[in-house]
Amino acid sequence: MLQQVYAAVVAAVSRLTLSTSPAENLRKFREYQLSRSERLKYGFMLVVALFAVTVIREPPLPYKLLPPVLYTLALLFPITSQFVLPASPIFLWLLLFYSCRFIPASTRPHIWVSVLPTLETIWYGANISDILTRFGHPALDILAWIPYGVVHFVAPFVVAAFIFVYAPLGSVKWFGNVFGFTNLLGVLTQIAFPCAPPWYELREGLTPANYGMRGSPAGLARIDALFKGHGYTLTFTGAPMVFGAFPSLHAACATIESLFLSYFFPGTIRLGRFAIDKRVFYWGYSFWLYWCTMYLMHHYLIDLVAGGCLATICFYVFRTESVRNAMEQRSAAMERAEGHDTESVVLDRISHPHLVPSQSASHEEKDKPPTRPTIFTLDESDDVATPDIVRARSPHMLGSDSAVASQSSRAAVGNAISRPASSTSNRVAPNHPIAD
Repeated sequence: MLQQVYAAVVAAVSRLTLSTSPAENLRKFREYQLSRSERLKYGFMLVVALFAVTVIREPPLPYKLLPPVLYTLALLFPITSQFVLPASPIFLWLLLFYSCRFIPASTRPHIWVSVLPTLETIWYGANISDILTRFGHPALDILAWIPYGVVHFVAPFVVAAFIFVYAPLGSVKWFGNVFGFTNLLGVLTQIAFPCAPPWYELREGLTPANYGMRGSPAGLARIDALFKGHGYTLTFTGAPMVFGAFPSLHAACATIESLFLSYFFPGTIRLGRFAIDKRVFYWGYSFWLYWCTMYLMHHYLIDLVAGGCLATICFYVFRTESVRNAMEQRSAAMERAEGHDTESVVLDRISHPHLVPSQSASHEEKDKPPTRPTIFTLDESDDVATPDIVRARSPHMLGSDSAVASQSSRAAVGNAISRPASSTSNRVAPNHPIAD
């Protein structure tokens, strides 16, 4: 099993380009034709970037121009642009979040203190966050701290790594767009509609708030006291966005991770006689984090609903046609694999991508040349065919063509790697509304 996973990782890494020629990327930039949706997307990003760089006062000019300069240089080299370009929305979100502290208070909107608890009471019949905070205990504090203060910051990297290795080509770029734009739109909403979180109501009541107030770690202060530290206290009291309760970006990120894992890695895990759907674990983590945000007094329930809805909208808006087709064809191939264990069929296509499956490929797919695919190129919309194999994992990386595992061992590995998806063509039609 470890050999199979190692081979998949090596095959995924081998697809990365090592070219350092700026002329190659400049040629692709000149030849690339932006669609209307792409012009809208990058125009919006440019406006937000200019706003953020303009309002930043620390560091002053010319030092605050260093991040844009480094970003531009990274786009020139293929070896770095393959990482920087998909992550552009995430970098922009981080830049905007940092710049929030420098927006003049005189130009910022009114801070809403009572609107969230009022809406919570009207819609749900009670202040759910207030009810949850009444049952405090050190064990519950630890249980809430683990996903909110630790796992939340690690999970996006883990999910992106699994998507890079096992999902169809272009899936990581989709993940970057969804993750970046969800957080970016969330911060813009928090700037335009600032709302006080539950800890403010507990500390200040419903008295008017102002932008000179500092943030609070709320329930995480008990974690600092437990471990005799000041990390969360210093982080939250100096946060650039103090009144950013609505929407909850913690809930949005957890929703994104569960959506992508459910989409790419469904299936079941067998525990003895029982078969448990993996999506139970994915969404179990999300609901665990939903509870944490309210228990630690950082968000109301309405904030979680808004964050989850924003994440779901971005998930479907930025989904590319190529990834959807790849997943649909994989599902169809599984259904056509009559009389075979579906996990074994998937693993066969990983271990021997050049072997033509008898029941899961058409004659046209069999005749496709074994072209080596690339990822994160600047011309992802070109009409270049990619082979209908799973991420071009070479059988030579698995030892030899004769080293075929037994059906039972293949099924075990298939469960471990969660049914990797087929890499049907990742090229998107240039005129597609979300062709980026």
